[in-house]
Amino acid sequence: MQQKIVILDFGSQTTQLIGRRLRDLDTFCEIFPYNKFPYDDPDIIGVILSGSPFSVYDPKAFKVDLSGIRGKYPILGICYGAQYMAHTMGGKVAPAGTREYGRANLQSFEKDNLLFKDFDDNSQVWMSHGDTIVALPDNFRCIASTDKVQYAAYQAEGEQLWGVQFHPEAFHSMQGIQLLKNFAVDICGSKQDWSAASFVESTVAQLKEELGDDKVILGLSGGVDSSVAAVLLNKAIGKNLTCIFVDHGMLRKNEFHDVMEDYKCLGLNVIGVDASAKFFADLVGVSDPEQKRKIIGRDFVEVFNAEAKKQTGAKWLAQGTIYPDRIESLNITGKVIKSHHNVGGLPEKMNLRLCEPLKWLFKDEVRRVGRSMGMPEHLITRHPFPGPGLAVRILGDITPEKVRILQDADDIYIRGLREYKVKLNGDDARRVLAAGVPANMKNGEIEVSLYDQIWQAGAVLLSTVRSVGVMGDERTYEHPVALRAVTSTDAMSADWAHLPYDFMANISNEIINKVKGVNRVCYDISSKPPATIEWE
Repeated sequence: MQQKIVILDFGSQTTQLIGRRLRDLDTFCEIFPYNKFPYDDPDIIGVILSGSPFSVYDPKAFKVDLSGIRGKYPILGICYGAQYMAHTMGGKVAPAGTREYGRANLQSFEKDNLLFKDFDDNSQVWMSHGDTIVALPDNFRCIASTDKVQYAAYQAEGEQLWGVQFHPEAFHSMQGIQLLKNFAVDICGSKQDWSAASFVESTVAQLKEELGDDKVILGLSGGVDSSVAAVLLNKAIGKNLTCIFVDHGMLRKNEFHDVMEDYKCLGLNVIGVDASAKFFADLVGVSDPEQKRKIIGRDFVEVFNAEAKKQTGAKWLAQGTIYPDRIESLNITGKVIKSHHNVGGLPEKMNLRLCEPLKWLFKDEVRRVGRSMGMPEHLITRHPFPGPGLAVRILGDITPEKVRILQDADDIYIRGLREYKVKLNGDDARRVLAAGVPANMKNGEIEVSLYDQIWQAGAVLLSTVRSVGVMGDERTYEHPVALRAVTSTDAMSADWAHLPYDFMANISNEIINKVKGVNRVCYDISSKPPATIEWE
């Protein structure tokens, strides 16, 4: 039996963050679309209703009948979830006079209520809603208020049903993790038996039983997910695992060689395939971003398939699919925001069964699993990197020379981020520590590299643009490079990283002085949304 809390997703940007906070509490959870509750699952111990971009009275709002779960499980509604229960159970929700967004403080709350166990007076919470509850159902009572929100939290009389109009999953809710612990552990009865170590132990045993003596092929990318999946499978089946690492020529500088060396040190059986000539030839003259992606995806399948056929007797294809990949693939709006290179596709072409040992893990959990298996830190903390590589960080068509320019600029940038140390405190320190970055707190501060402080960084070559410059006594007409660095918790939304000016000045000078073909460096200060993390 694996206890679980079900999170019903009404479309909130922070639904995954709720799940990650529960996993941080060593409590297993699953996220389902709002209308797909797994009624036949006997292991459910509680239910959380997420936020939503809609108002409860909007004709397009996501609506569901909760009568089948009310009274059967403890329920916690967050923001829209709280408003939806109040609205459908006899209360009233209306537009707030002004949008309630940002920090607030609980000026009063029921200290003996299980949901607020061990809460401090005036505890800071994070609000993000345009509507507010103006009247509770008859059998509900208010259990917390702020100076602007009368019904910041409520409970149904005689029921294990709570609602909060703030976001306990947000970092700025200072005791949000305490509230979620109170709900998951004290109210729902979580045994807190979900951990990286227990996951490795149970998964290795499960893989041994499921795979037996079968041979497995795994496509390595050099990234965190596929690397951890490979080490996990290696623990389970050893020599029966064959890993294939395809170099399409658009990896970071020296990445193919460096990653191959890392994999040898991990004792993995890895076949490296340099197919860069094929990829470059097929990309000649192609500048459309989607077309570039399709060509690289097609060529990767062809190269991988050709190499995999040499592995006679293989019955399984392993992939580093993680839980957010699968959640996004089941987008409840029915709209495809982006496709994932590791969700589907290859098994049908190769007639292999699919093995996804990390399919229940969030990214932070993948890193914790890697650490528990003794993997080197530089592999575990690597930033996400697009499957098509630098091809989608070069605007316009792809040539080996353009890739060389971007590799050199990107290498200077990433090395600089790793070497520059910063001291963090408060919310910034809490966010970095919550992401699993190893750091020691001293006098309320931690010291980490800029690289570890941010979610993702990279350089972009604006090869369709040329700018005028002067170097020495000569006029230049070369390409600009844009630097990108963002902070995020799940990549669904992201903010541009506020990098120190002295760091930016030094990196700009070094790139312009050392990278032939670049005479201007810009910094991207766009957030997601409306922009995306990648340029293409």
